[in-house]
Amino acid sequence: MSVFDKCRNFTKHNELKQVDTYPYFSPLASEQNTEVVLNGKRMLMLGSNSYLGLTTHPKVISAAISATKRFGSSCTGSRFLNGTLELHQELEQRLASFLHKEKALVFTTGFQTNLGTIATIVGKNDVVITDKTDHASIIDGARLSFGRMHRYNHNNIEDLERVLENCRENSPENSGGNKNGKGNCSGKLIVVDGVFSMDGDIADLPGIVNAAEKHGAGIMVDDAHGIGVLGPKGRGTAAHFELADKIDLIMGTFSKSFASIGGFIAGDEAVIDYIRHYSRSMIFSASLPPAQTAAALASLDIIENEPERREALWKNTNLLKNGFHDLGFDTGLSETPIIPVMVGDDLLCFKTWRELRNEGIFVNPIISPAVAKGQAMIRVSVMATHNEKQLQTALEIFDKVGKRMGII
Repeated sequence: MSVFDKCRNFTKHNELKQVDTYPYFSPLASEQNTEVVLNGKRMLMLGSNSYLGLTTHPKVISAAISATKRFGSSCTGSRFLNGTLELHQELEQRLASFLHKEKALVFTTGFQTNLGTIATIVGKNDVVITDKTDHASIIDGARLSFGRMHRYNHNNIEDLERVLENCRENSPENSGGNKNGKGNCSGKLIVVDGVFSMDGDIADLPGIVNAAEKHGAGIMVDDAHGIGVLGPKGRGTAAHFELADKIDLIMGTFSKSFASIGGFIAGDEAVIDYIRHYSRSMIFSASLPPAQTAAALASLDIIENEPERREALWKNTNLLKNGFHDLGFDTGLSETPIIPVMVGDDLLCFKTWRELRNEGIFVNPIISPAVAKGQAMIRVSVMATHNEKQLQTALEIFDKVGKRMGII
């Protein structure tokens, strides 16, 4: 047998292409805006994470161009060695101030941020506790750590309490001092999405904080989809609940509201300094390019100074979600601009995606294992820059396709 046999036996993608239901790696020929060009056809974009619509903002584009002219196209090395720019330090200082934390650290991608933070903080005999629907980067970070991972049922504080209690009962101090025994744990870190990226619901941070304080656990919030969207001035989920001072680490990404790419972690100075010097995905990866760093800085300026964008985002979110409900669609648990249109069957989801695409709507089909079997959905996401006419057109098309496919 060859190690490559599994690759040669993989045919599902070609089977989907043959029946015109393959939805991935679609090559856009335009900017990420409310409308995009795909295969020469202009389409309404309802599948982008650019919640504030900043990817085409003149200030963001100008900042990226200016940074490239000043610093060049790449840093050609890691932050640890030759790859730290004044821009990186400025962005870190601004982010820490924005989130009311002592210090922040910028990574090259959001995925690397979670990998590097969790794997560095969670050591031998520690345990990392995750929500069952947390992002893949959280799960991978937990797997890469020397600690153990436990999962609790989605947004279920009672189940989280059960996991924490089980961890306490099996801690070294309660097991005769056997620090190497199976099941033992000392430090505990709860890692949770602030806004869950598929269902669009918000983590029960008040409940998580209460459970963490009771059991002496730290809390890390992945707020990739919350910062820029929730809370005063867009400071995210922790600020939304007025619990920022209770959250030890706040993670964010630049690939959503910040119209760039990259990620960051913010928290106490001692913790961030430790991550800075021990995180492998920080030390052994080239740093964020100048253009992307400057774009994130410019986006932060806009997030802080243009609250009307966030207001427009929520107006559009409510318009579209209420419209879906009026038509009879099930939007699941959504509380945010991420709106799942529940379909159920995987194949039906692909066919529905195809019909929407043919009608001029760009959306994303989400099937198992990204969601539970039988919970396939069309993931819709709203932007602040959509206008009412576009959203009404989308609802008309969804109405037509939903009836055609027997969803409503």
